[in-house]
Amino acid sequence: MIDHFSLPVSNLRKSKPFYEAVLGALGYLSLQAQVFDGYSAFGFGDDPDGEPPFWIGGPTVEGAPPPVAPEGQHIAFRAPNRAAVDAFHAAGLAAGGADNGAPGLRPDYHPDYYAAFLLDPDGHHIEAVCHHPA
Repeated sequence: MIDHFSLPVSNLRKSKPFYEAVLGALGYLSLQAQVFDGYSAFGFGDDPDGEPPFWIGGPTVEGAPPPVAPEGQHIAFRAPNRAAVDAFHAAGLAAGGADNGAPGLRPDYHPDYYAAFLLDPDGHHIEAVCHHPA
């Protein structure tokens, strides 16, 4: 089981609004902010009283080295329904993300696998998926 996941980003001014938009479409909130040694981190989740399970972080001081962002990172967020997957995709495109797979069924995974795929501002592969029938 995953307790939390941190994703390095190179530009917080682009990435924070992107994640607020796409995760907001799935019902998640921006819950915490932390600043340390020229870097900031923002935590997201669905429990305002709990610890955020998903974090993004990067440099906030001019000239600080960017975090190492491995190519091909993939994160899938669970969506409560198919409409939320559609909203996630639309919000991501409006917030500067790039399409990496329009909302739709992916029957190769299983018959009810409904997902959408985006590339975030750093090129990470971001997915929203609903496993429920229509």
